[in-house]
Amino acid sequence: MPTYYNINPQFYVSVDCIIFGLNQGELSILLLKRNFEPEKGKWSLMGGFVQENESVNAAAKRVLKELTGLENVYMEQVGAFGEVERDPGERVISVAYYALINVDEYDRKLVEKHNAQWINVHDMPELGFDHPDMIERARDLMRQKTSLNPIGLNLLPKLFTLTQMQSLYETIQGEPIDKRNFRKKVADMNYIEKTDFIDKSGSRRGAYLYKFNDKAYSQESKFKL
Repeated sequence: MPTYYNINPQFYVSVDCIIFGLNQGELSILLLKRNFEPEKGKWSLMGGFVQENESVNAAAKRVLKELTGLENVYMEQVGAFGEVERDPGERVISVAYYALINVDEYDRKLVEKHNAQWINVHDMPELGFDHPDMIERARDLMRQKTSLNPIGLNLLPKLFTLTQMQSLYETIQGEPIDKRNFRKKVADMNYIEKTDFIDKSGSRRGAYLYKFNDKAYSQESKFKL
């Protein structure tokens, strides 16, 4: 018996994960080289189909864990991509997500198993599907977010120098930042705490290491609301 649902076409729904990391000081994306069709031989994002009884958000978290072994990392939806010819195999609507991870924490064996590598955002190879559009939109969204919230700190180690922090934000924003103004802004951030540890890898004198205080940030955010 015809219903409102079965008289309409049915499509596949997938998720694609744009995984950012700070690899050797450069903003990079974890890409895999496809060894199956469609787009065999091309580089692509890690993706997968949404399963029955699985939300789109849950599917994205599952795909991220399957590639990196990580859970509870910063992840945000970028948007839906549904051009008719976007996938040469079938009609597939994909919901893209971007994630920010610390490159010292992921499971390297899983990444090798999936034939994935870190690729500098400035040296992107030819990508399959509409993945370049997904990455471009994700980078725009990340730039907007990092100008308002400290999400970029998810890319840094637990302890970091202010130079590392400034370099990260310059990399994300794609432009230099005045050191004096940057330090003034950091001084106003109660959730960026100076520790007693010193990093001497860059000079004999060394530089103080800082850390992100999640509790202080949460309290400040509630106060602003």
